[in-house]
This record gives sequence, structure tokens and C-alpha cells, in this order.
Amino acid sequence: MTIAIPPGAWLGLLGGGQLGRMFCMAAQSLGYRVAVLDPSDHSPAGSVADRHIRADYLDPEGLARMAGLVAAATTEFENVPAAALEFLARTARVAPAAASVAIAQDRISEKEFLARCGAAVAPFAVLRREDDALAADAALLPGIVKSARLGYDGKGQIRVATRAEAAAAFVAMGGAACVLEQRLTLEREVSVVVARDERGDVVTWPVAENHHRDGVLDVSIVPARVTGALAAAALATATNVATQLDYRGVLCVEMFVTAQGQLLVNEIAPRPHNSGHYTIDACVTSQFEQQARVLAGLPLGAPHQHLPAVMVNLLGDVWFADAGADAPREPDWTRVLRHPQAKLHLYGKAEARRGRKMGHVTCLAPTLDEALATARAIKRDLGIPGADEL
Repeated sequence: MTIAIPPGAWLGLLGGGQLGRMFCMAAQSLGYRVAVLDPSDHSPAGSVADRHIRADYLDPEGLARMAGLVAAATTEFENVPAAALEFLARTARVAPAAASVAIAQDRISEKEFLARCGAAVAPFAVLRREDDALAADAALLPGIVKSARLGYDGKGQIRVATRAEAAAAFVAMGGAACVLEQRLTLEREVSVVVARDERGDVVTWPVAENHHRDGVLDVSIVPARVTGALAAAALATATNVATQLDYRGVLCVEMFVTAQGQLLVNEIAPRPHNSGHYTIDACVTSQFEQQARVLAGLPLGAPHQHLPAVMVNLLGDVWFADAGADAPREPDWTRVLRHPQAKLHLYGKAEARRGRKMGHVTCLAPTLDEALATARAIKRDLGIPGADEL
């Protein structure tokens, strides 16, 4: 039996970014105190945490301070060193476990795991040497060479059309292990955020339809504009992945829908996800509250969605959107808030840079068409491209 950690106890968080900031706020709303371990002097999570331990994730003294304080610990990003989670697990409940995070940290391990649990993935080959690229199956071309580790938001990916280009991409990535993945014609991209606790109970949020720009999530539309059958398949796939992984915590399963209607798993993120930010305003239980519930051993909350929602990512480019601006300027947020069902979330980052995630807006409405109309208007007002593509 899982013993619940009572409010007033300390929960630990590895990572100081915006996901950690939103986790802190959710955990504090449940009555917990949160300690953040992060090396930055000024981090979004550190600024709202009850305690900020400024140290590297493998710093022995920092980890010892964290271990001596918290009853349970989690992470806000998948590339946290597994050794840090293993250290904390000696004295505290850790969710997700280091073994689960390790699978998501390596694209090769991830694809092999997905294949074992029966999830369909895009055709791929593992590249460990330059010769592997030169001998790759021609059916995988044109393709995308993806680094096995540390790739996110489109980073660590190179499009290739020939074996020679694949070999050059492998060399350009430093000769570290990669995968060559067949480039597919996609109808859309979707994701499912799923939570699973120590008891094996699982809940899923509705399927999100995701639109990217330059490899970074731009807009999430929920519920996704897909058939009921495809939505059911996506939810079942996410549930199966979490169960087969014996996962504890909040997990996002990102999927492709091909032009032929096939559902393929792209990757998994062992944490709350950008495409699940809408849950803060649109659902009974947000992904961050659920993360705190699992960590504290509390029953899972209902994931049900109140209203259709469209989440618009706010990148640092918005701060440069004024014509001729060569330095960042704070946007006029009344252009967002004049829409009474638009919810603005800013992450407290001191410096706006192009491409940096600075916040998001969730547009709520009785119908998805109305939520989309609000999202288009806000995109136009803030100078965010792609309003007419939604």
C-alpha cells in the first residue's frame, strides 16, 4: 500500500524551468512545501519555490541537502542525470523512477522499448558508425537523422535525402549514436498526457492536436480534430505505454497521424508537457496537480475537460514583434486580456530571447471554433505567425 505524504511535508524537484514553476504552484496549492535543486541563480521554479538549492544536479552537497529535506522528489526535464534520481531514491520516494527516465533519455532505447510493447513507430535504423549510414536501407530515404540523446524542440535533427547525406549528418553530430528515421507524410501530430500512480491506476487527458513552427510547439488544440476511433486508439496507446513502462508520474506520448491514417508513436516525455498546459484552465485536475498527487501518494484527480481549449505558445519573438524593434519590449498584454476567456501565463523569465519559451495563452470557449477564433485574433495582435493556418 502506498502511504500518502501529508500536506506540510517537503517535495523535491530537480530542474528550475517553467514546468517546475507550474509544479511548485500546484503542489503549494495542495499544502506542500517545495525545494528546487537547480544551478541557476534566477530560475522560474526557484523564484516561487519554498527553498532553492543552487547546485548542479550531481553536486554531492546539493543532493545531500535535498535528500535530508524532502519526503519525495521528481524532475521537470528528462535529461536530468539518472544518478541524481538514484541517489534521492535511497531516502525518498522518487517518481518517475530513474529507469523510466533513462529509456526516454535515449532515442534508441525508447524506440526499442516502444517496439517491445507493441506500439507502432516510423521505420528507422540505428546508426552507430558512419558505415551504418552508408549501408542504410534505401526505403528509409528521404529521412531524418536524429541524435539518440539530448534532442528536443527540433534540435539534434538533420533532414537527409541520400546515404551520403546521412553519413555527413552522422559526422556533423559528432559521431555519437543516432537513428535514421524515414520521413513520412503527416496528416497531423497529436499527443496524450497520461498519469499513472503507485497503485497502477491510470488516467488520460483528451487527445491534443499539435502544430509546430521551426520544431517548437506553436499551438495545441483540444480536443484534437480527429475521429473518435483514432482518439480512442491514441488514448489506448498512451495507457499501454505507461503501463508497460511501469511508469509513476505524468507522461506525455507524442504521436504522428500519417496521411494514410496510421497512428505512430514519435517519442515519450517523462514529465508534464507543453501540450498539456491547457489542463491548468480547462480541466478538473491539471497535469501539474496530478504530478504532485502521484508524488505525494494521493488518489488521482479527474482529468475531465470543462471547455474546448486552444493553447498558444508565447516565445521570446513576441517581445521583438514591433516593427523595427532591435531590443526586446514588453508586449501590451491588454491585447490578450481583452478576450475575457483567454488565460495568460507568463513564466517569470527575466530575459526575452527569440525562440525562448516565455509563456502561453489558453483560449477557452463553449465551442472549439470560438476558441480557435480567439487564438487567431491573439496571434495576429501579438505578431505571432500562422493565425490563418489553424
